[in-house]
Amino acid sequence: MRAAVLGRPVAHSLSPLLHRTAYAALGLTDWQYDALDLGAEDLPVLLAGLGQEWRGFSVTMPCKQAAVDVADEVAPLPRLLHAANTLVHTRAGWRAENTDVTGIGTALTAAGVDDAPAAAVIGAGGTAAAAAVALASLGARQVEVVVREPARAGELVRVLEALDVAATVHRLADAVLDAPVVVSTVPIDAHPALLDLPWRAGTTVLDVVYAPWPTPLAQRLHAVGATVVGGLEVLFWQATEQVELMTGQPAPIAAMRAALDAR
Repeated sequence: MRAAVLGRPVAHSLSPLLHRTAYAALGLTDWQYDALDLGAEDLPVLLAGLGQEWRGFSVTMPCKQAAVDVADEVAPLPRLLHAANTLVHTRAGWRAENTDVTGIGTALTAAGVDDAPAAAVIGAGGTAAAAAVALASLGARQVEVVVREPARAGELVRVLEALDVAATVHRLADAVLDAPVVVSTVPIDAHPALLDLPWRAGTTVLDVVYAPWPTPLAQRLHAVGATVVGGLEVLFWQATEQVELMTGQPAPIAAMRAALDAR
């Protein structure tokens, strides 16, 4: 049996570590997990040429939207988000799933967030949409969307409205961030623009970036006394669900955690 992470770039990905550790702990000696560097345009050709030994893919950027488009079946979450981070081989073909929502939600819950009626999301891409669903599951009824250019927030606002969550869009330069829970989904090269935001002690902030760590944003948050949750937690929890979807067995959480901590 075979599985892999696909996207561009993938050389930095820790998904192989997590999935290979899971296979070893589960005794799946005939399973292997690789990393495939390819773009969204390559995905249809790849899937069309695969044999039955392929059981699933962890999907990273820039392939998350393409994964929905090429799938034979699309689960409700990736259909809502128009983004999938998982492809699972079934009798009917390839099914698109999204475990980013589980990853974000579980990471926040583990940090002590069990009720978040008001929250904020920085960024408006596919990960931001997954964050919106996770926040809604934690009770959010009002979400501030913080972006450089408000015109780019339309898709995220659509997702929030579909979840019956009120959305207000703020330009990054004018953001106040009164929400007690914030999820930053922007890449590390955008962090300098976040450092001067009015961060406060007591705020819980999930920064989805995990390498390098600590990020400039994480260092700023530590300095003001905010609670910081790193993207490594999101990676870990979304991978545990992927393992279960692909293998049909419960993820060996302790073994996967030990491997990640050691790395």
